[in-house]
Amino acid sequence: MTYEEWEAGVHERVKREPVWQFLGYRKALFFYDLVWQDCERLMRDRRGRAVAEQLIRSAGSISANIEEGHGRGYGKQRNWFFTVSIGSARESKGWYWRARRLLPPEVLNHRLALADEVIALLVSELTRQRSR
Repeated sequence: MTYEEWEAGVHERVKREPVWQFLGYRKALFFYDLVWQDCERLMRDRRGRAVAEQLIRSAGSISANIEEGHGRGYGKQRNWFFTVSIGSARESKGWYWRARRLLPPEVLNHRLALADEVIALLVSELTRQRSR
């Protein structure tokens, strides 16, 4: 599934939320949906189950903390939640690396690159906010 296909299927009520305007949030939600699919594959292997449990939590934490931070408005609290989101994205990258033996290389490469994109968007937003 491409990002464009995914975005076309997102419920309108989600798209009406103010946080939807932040591309990093949209990419984090897309990442989570891909993680969900990947976890189905990981759960088939006994060794992959523990990885899947950690991966789904860390990936979900990315968008959840963006939502929480966005709900706090602008300032230190928002920035703190965005920083937590960055940490969760980096954690998710680590879990993908640990799962590399159970995933096709093209899936691993795509997910690592998408996590990097989310991190870059979050860092850019934090930098922009801190310069205000």
